[in-house]
Amino acid sequence: MENFNFYSPTEFVFGKGRAAETGHFVKKYGGTKVLIHYGGGSAVKSGLIGIVKKSLDEAGIQYCELGGVQPNPRDTLVYKGIDLCRNEGVDFILAVGGGSVIDSAKGIAIGVPYNGDFWDMYCGKAPEKALPVATVLTIAAAGSEGSGDSVITKEDGMLKRAVGSDHLRPKFSVMDPALTQTLPAYQTACGATDIMAHVFERYFTNTKEVEITDRLCEAVLITMVKEAPRVIADPDNYDARANIMWAGMVAHNNIVGVGRQQDWNSHGLEHELSGLYDVAHGAGLAVIMPSWMEYVYKHNVLRFCQMATRVFGCQMNFENPEVTALEGIHRFRSFLHSIGMPINFAELGAKEEDIPVLVEKIGIGDGKFGGFMELDRNDVTEIYRIAAHASL
Repeated sequence: MENFNFYSPTEFVFGKGRAAETGHFVKKYGGTKVLIHYGGGSAVKSGLIGIVKKSLDEAGIQYCELGGVQPNPRDTLVYKGIDLCRNEGVDFILAVGGGSVIDSAKGIAIGVPYNGDFWDMYCGKAPEKALPVATVLTIAAAGSEGSGDSVITKEDGMLKRAVGSDHLRPKFSVMDPALTQTLPAYQTACGATDIMAHVFERYFTNTKEVEITDRLCEAVLITMVKEAPRVIADPDNYDARANIMWAGMVAHNNIVGVGRQQDWNSHGLEHELSGLYDVAHGAGLAVIMPSWMEYVYKHNVLRFCQMATRVFGCQMNFENPEVTALEGIHRFRSFLHSIGMPINFAELGAKEEDIPVLVEKIGIGDGKFGGFMELDRNDVTEIYRIAAHASL
């Protein structure tokens, strides 16, 4: 296990009806003028925004609003939010929604105190400070409610880029599993896929002797294999929703990833898919991640065998471990298909002829990227080709 620091200061406010306490926690963490940031009309129509406003009123906290966040959130709305916060004297950002809303809120939070273009931080500049952010979560998926990460799409060129900083870790996150019960099955499945991908990006590592985090990763993955089909079959299953919501946070606040090298190639490849085609992030990951696995598994066959046997219940073939590794990958892809996820380009709405464009947009040039197995342009091209033709 490698040396590490682990910092996770977010207070999690978990359970039914907890959104009514939002104002109390904003006040606790020093907010006096809040930007309520949200997506489409569902948060308003459901009454959630009204509940949040009422709690802020009761706590004597002023607020203004900015809706309109899209999936794969855009830089144009972030710029609008930065201007609004500066003009209104906002000192606290409250994201009411899922990962896209939270990512947009974090973009605004680092942009307000910065004298330059907030996009600088998504191009490698380290944020030095940010307005405090908090969340009222409505979708279990991205894990942004417990992480310091944010992903934004720049509309000029549809470039999708990320930033990570402890300045962006939420002060608190309200997590009510009941708020996810009205989600369509497809969004639920996309969220489950994203959660599993966050774990796999940490699970596939070259670091030795990481049994504790291996087991933690496997526990989250096994939970998702059990609970995702349950909520697809019964959307009102609160207990299954609760397990998934907490799994989403655990998967991405890095408790399962400390002390080990991580990869993140699959996310890098998927970001260009969702950037180019504006597809759901989880759906893109469902296409990319098993294809990445098929391409890299020989780098460490036994680690893939460990996944196959511990997570998907495969029998170990000691004479030919590759058989076990490939069976585990097949079971993962079949699981994703069973919950309604696409498994190839055609089902996602992507085009094989666009592969050169996708490769170019990643921007690695003649270099390599990744942790588990470094990939160059030819490797990336081949993974996209596997994804284009994948089948069960």
